[in-house]
Amino acid sequence: MMKATANDSVDDRLEELKVMVHDERYMDGAILRIAYLLSDEIMDGIGVSNGGWKQGFKA
Repeated sequence: MMKATANDSVDDRLEELKVMVHDERYMDGAILRIAYLLSDEIMDGIGVSNGGWKQGFKA
């Protein structure tokens, strides 16, 4: 019985998401969030800290 409830919950969530992807404001916000996260990951990966390059090398 528990599995049917879990499946119903997943189905309900999928229906909500199907509606949300057609909402322009939701998609704009989602794109901005993704861009922010990717930018943050890129900056961490190349050694940028607080808007400037990290100084020195760690051996």
